[in-house]
Amino acid sequence: MAATVTSVNLSAKKTVRKTPGTSGTLVVGSGFEGDAHAGDWHRQVSLLAEESIAKMQAKGLDVDAGDFAENITTSGIDLVSLPVGTRVRVGDTLLEVSQIGKECHTKCAIYYQAGDCVMPKEGIFAIVLEGGCVSVGDEVVVIGEGA
Repeated sequence: MAATVTSVNLSAKKTVRKTPGTSGTLVVGSGFEGDAHAGDWHRQVSLLAEESIAKMQAKGLDVDAGDFAENITTSGIDLVSLPVGTRVRVGDTLLEVSQIGKECHTKCAIYYQAGDCVMPKEGIFAIVLEGGCVSVGDEVVVIGEGA
């Protein structure tokens, strides 16, 4: 079974859940058009697996794609096993993994509800090497480690 995009999530403001959608446009060196986290830095795009969200649902939380502020929700790929520098083709775009997990300086509402949150441990971040449209159903393919 191929790994795929199951949701594309964007928000105009930081520190809020992202709104799930069916597609978005990635811009080289920036991230998704119209997303608050886009910019010239190492965390242009965030990815989280549906399988990680399912762990929080199993703890009784009513959460879904975008609730962890991830841009791309995937299925069928172990994102946290990808080392920094790995290149990943998402549809016609090309991303390079720049960070695994993140430090949460302020605990989110999900942490307070469940005593845990998957994004800091299982979310990954990437920079955009080749832009274009990312849509639900696009294949996610690891193509190797970057230079």
